[in-house]
Amino acid sequence: MSPHPLEGTASTSQTVRTQLRLRELIVGGELKPGSRIAELTLVERLGASRTPIRMALVRLQEEGLLEALPNGGFAVKDFSESDIHDAIELRGTLEGLAARLAAERGVGAVLLADARDCLSRIDDLLAPRELTDDSFTGYVEQNGRFHSLLAEMAGSELVQRQLERAKTLPFASPNGFVMVQSTGPDARDVLIVAQEQHRSVVEAIVQREGARAEALMREHARIAHRNLRQALQSHQALKLLPGASLIRRRSTR
Repeated sequence: MSPHPLEGTASTSQTVRTQLRLRELIVGGELKPGSRIAELTLVERLGASRTPIRMALVRLQEEGLLEALPNGGFAVKDFSESDIHDAIELRGTLEGLAARLAAERGVGAVLLADARDCLSRIDDLLAPRELTDDSFTGYVEQNGRFHSLLAEMAGSELVQRQLERAKTLPFASPNGFVMVQSTGPDARDVLIVAQEQHRSVVEAIVQREGARAEALMREHARIAHRNLRQALQSHQALKLLPGASLIRRRSTR
């Protein structure tokens, strides 16, 4: 007898919840790099059964937050500065490809309207001379929305899926380092530059200028490199970075 459809949905939902909670423990520093993940401990800590925990562990390994141990089980990974640099480069390359495909293939009116609405909302948030906590939070939300819309504009489920995978690491997401700059005196100026790049990318897509759209999006990712350098130089900024405890600091590359 086949299982009730809701049973499969409930099982998937429990796995997703377990995965999200386990990711929070890792990114939040409660599970330290190199520490072995014990299934039984997680059963007690998360209040979930072993099956969704095993599935969540496998998915987090696929995301790159965990590594499989030779004798079985998983351990929390750490990341060098060059790892993070490469992750940002990968995201920038894929977003550049998405922008080029969007320009070459064309984008529907609804998606373009959504993108312009997103830009307009960011303009409103950045209009005051001083950023507030609410306006900064609003920027983070709309920035994530813009990058999701860009992936959709590519018209390729494959590219969209690979971009989602590339953004799963906290430092590689479009908002990964945005919080770092919130403490600086030039926070608003940096966001205005990023917003102009957003606008230029949309303009290039509308004008069907594929090479320009790609180059602009690759350049846009370089803001994250700047924010990475700033985070590594400031203890206060580093505390605002999700997953900071996973970064392995080295004096030489």
